Amino acid sequence: MKMIATEKAPAAIGPYSQAVQLGNVLYTSGQIPLTPAGEMVTGGIEEQTKQVLDNLDAVLHAAGMTRQNVVKTTIFLTDLAHFQTVNSLYAQYFGDHRPARSTVQVAALPRGAQVEIELVAALE
Repeated sequence: MKMIATEKAPAAIGPYSQAVQLGNVLYTSGQIPLTPAGEMVTGGIEEQTKQVLDNLDAVLHAAGMTRQNVVKTTIFLTDLAHFQTVNSLYAQYFGDHRPARSTVQVAALPRGAQVEIELVAALE
């Protein structure tokens, strides 16, 4: 098991790793809209989602992977009314690549975030 960490994404805010790689499979922790400096991004759901996706890119790259390696994502939203906005940004992020996905509404997220995304990726 290999712990993955990068300064290009926010450090873990608890006793966990940004990601763990086991063999050819990468499991990321959920990313919330913190900048690499650990500050909450300003703005609404669009800005938050973009920051989360940037953070995931940084973690993927630290593991030698790209968006094309992603096989499964889970999106956590505090309000499903934001689904269309997040879905549109998600579609732009992945382009023609279509990993499996779950989306759930939750009561709250750390630091007052409106969105959190985790993913599983694999090298072929």
